[in-house]
Amino acid sequence: MFDPNTNSAGAPGGNPFHPFKSKVDWEMARWAKLRGPGSTAFSELLAIEGVREALGLSYKNMDELNKLIDTHLPGRPMFHRHEIIVGGEAFEFYSRDVVECIRALWRDPQFQAELIVEPERQYADEDETIRMFHDMHTGKWWWNTQKTVERETGQKECTIVPVMISSDKTQLTTFRNKVAYPVYLTIENLPKHVRRKPSRQAQILLAYLPTTKLEHITNQASRRRTTINVFHACLKFILQPLESAGRKGVFMMSGDGLIRKCFPILAVYIGDYPEQVLVTLVKTGECPVCKAPRDGIGDLKNTGPPRASGPILEALEKLEHEGAQAFVAACNSAGIKPVPTPFWKDLPFVNIYSSITPDVLHQLYQGVVKHLISWLIDACGRAEIDARCRRLPMNHHIRLFMKGISGLSRVTGTEHDQICRFLLGIVQDIKLPSGISNARLVRSVQNLLDFTYLARYPIHTTQTLDNLDTALQEFHVNASIFIDLKIRPHFHFPKLHFCSHYRYLIELFGTTDNYNTEYTERLHIDLAKDAYRATNFRDEFPQMTAWLDRKERMLQHDRHVAKLLELSHESPDNQSSPASATTILRYPLPCLVHKRQPQLPKNPTVYGVHLNVIRQEYGAEFFEAALARFVAQYQDPTVIGDRRRLEKAASEIQIRFYKIPVFHYLKFVSKDPYTPPNAAPAVVDAIYAKPRYLNKRKQEIPGRFDTAMVNHTGGTASIGDIQGCSVARVRCIFSLPESAVDLWFPNGWSHTHLAYVEWYTPFSQSRLDPNSRLYQVAPLVKNGEAQVSVVPISLIIQSVHLLPKFGPVAPADWKPSSVLDEAKTFYVNSFTDRLTYSTIY
Repeated sequence: MFDPNTNSAGAPGGNPFHPFKSKVDWEMARWAKLRGPGSTAFSELLAIEGVREALGLSYKNMDELNKLIDTHLPGRPMFHRHEIIVGGEAFEFYSRDVVECIRALWRDPQFQAELIVEPERQYADEDETIRMFHDMHTGKWWWNTQKTVERETGQKECTIVPVMISSDKTQLTTFRNKVAYPVYLTIENLPKHVRRKPSRQAQILLAYLPTTKLEHITNQASRRRTTINVFHACLKFILQPLESAGRKGVFMMSGDGLIRKCFPILAVYIGDYPEQVLVTLVKTGECPVCKAPRDGIGDLKNTGPPRASGPILEALEKLEHEGAQAFVAACNSAGIKPVPTPFWKDLPFVNIYSSITPDVLHQLYQGVVKHLISWLIDACGRAEIDARCRRLPMNHHIRLFMKGISGLSRVTGTEHDQICRFLLGIVQDIKLPSGISNARLVRSVQNLLDFTYLARYPIHTTQTLDNLDTALQEFHVNASIFIDLKIRPHFHFPKLHFCSHYRYLIELFGTTDNYNTEYTERLHIDLAKDAYRATNFRDEFPQMTAWLDRKERMLQHDRHVAKLLELSHESPDNQSSPASATTILRYPLPCLVHKRQPQLPKNPTVYGVHLNVIRQEYGAEFFEAALARFVAQYQDPTVIGDRRRLEKAASEIQIRFYKIPVFHYLKFVSKDPYTPPNAAPAVVDAIYAKPRYLNKRKQEIPGRFDTAMVNHTGGTASIGDIQGCSVARVRCIFSLPESAVDLWFPNGWSHTHLAYVEWYTPFSQSRLDPNSRLYQVAPLVKNGEAQVSVVPISLIIQSVHLLPKFGPVAPADWKPSSVLDEAKTFYVNSFTDRLTYSTIY
């Protein structure tokens, strides 16, 4: 582990790469172990005569490198093979010591400045009436558990370590049907922006559970019981050290050298619905949190508080004193499966039914949204739904499904997310059978999309949680349209019911991005699939655990070397003193949308485009007149608002050039506060304004001129507010020739790049659709002419996606490339991304 008091000169022999001989020796090893799972090619490379000597390597093949890593590089806790006996049969699994895994995360120097050691109540107002929730330490669970532990232990210096466990089976191969059952662990003392990055190694692979199919058990009920018993018996063994550590506490030292009395307590268990049922022992089809009846689970009135763990504990007492028959009867009356060794039975301060968290991926996108799409297809017809999908205009945030969405199979959560971005627009004014009004259908889609978008907020307040509840309640009111259309007989299914627990669990554990199963799915690649590909596919789990252990050692040594090299470049005068134990570290709060900046390429796409081409190919019909008005306004701001004076001043502007440099796209980049300073900002939005062209195959590609949100007042463009903004279509992005700048602006020129735009009608409450809550806009025309302007690109805030008003049936001649020209009325899509949603919602 890295010692902050050493530098490269303090390393053995002054070598920061030790135990490797040199920089080349280390970088070759790092490349070999971290670039991919295979090792044969590296050994064959070193076997070439002279390669090893020329590079000065301290190892001659992969075996020697592995031995060097195993012997000299520190790592995280080792995996050990274990066996448990269930029903007279032995089951093999591999696991690490859970407390030592927690220690490894706690003492890791890279997390030293980011550890959260106490709960907080955060408020958005000075009166402390609007509470905020984001990371887990802002939720109620940590606060309440802190008080409970202090009360029961009689100690005031208690540091709670909320433990997060997640498990999920995953396919290792496509055809050989190989399966792994990984269990992951992390601690909520690490902020969510750290935990969600696999490169930070904030999630530890805790175990590989048995994956046997128990084919020798022919009775299906017995097989299911044995599977449940094996799962709980393994986790009981793995998590048993938490029973004592959670009650008595353990001393742990963090990366800054401070020692605290820590109480590791299971706070959250993450899994999809089958995993939730398996953990909580409830029966399939029931809620894993509350006691809502199976035949009334779709009614919001039946949503109740989490179950108590008392009934299972009482049933276990009957097992001990009255026998198995009384135990089974007690479990049946409690509505749970009779498992004699649930792993959470003896864990302190744990109610497993309060530890089951929302799952945006499987509950919303792969659950409720998937159902909603199938209902809409049944209600509106496959042909019409697909026809509308093929006629949507293009946008940076919108994926066009040119073959429609009704025939998609094995749709991923990402694809469902992409469909949600335009789903409301394609049912806005669609025709339903028997002349039934589509108002309730549109409202139900809008309500469910509202709930989905609000559920994914990275920071919540009591106000946004009120909106979340309102959206769910209104969906249940309007969803009766699907019953009237005989598409659904009822809504009694667990994934929809679980939505009613979102507010309670967000207030308890923080926002849903703390425990989304998307992160678990991503971990499968690094900690299961890649590990399997590194084996010879025979007796794979010992090889997988060894490969993972070496990879972790190499990643830790990589950070250690980087830190030593960083310190070696610092002079003693520039070294900052370590923070004292009393220093309070403040981190930037999560926000809905990070600040973004417009960014153009360094060089124009085309250096000189003739003004005739600008008018004809780019569609900027009134380019000279719009540019003259812009120049007149810049030269004399007093003419703004006086139409007659403006036109007179513009008529005196002489345009003495006939070519201008043109850019075909404008990007928006953003950098969140957690990104390293030297990292490139991410592209979060883009606007295209390019004419038709021929591709490499000599095929004509239609032109694309995107729509954008533009600040028409001329003031400072603001994010998250539509006041003073209008929708405009960007026809041309350009800069002025230097000769024109010198002529028109002799006193200085602050706008390097400009855009020619065509305006749409402004936002108005009278044009807000009451069912979809989408604003209607249309091209702004006066006296038969489109209203156009030249504006600085600094006034362009973001791209905007317009949904055409199709009417009862989508016109057959509309295409994505021409629909903005052919449609007369549009709806402003508020579901394209979080910025648009939070701005227009």
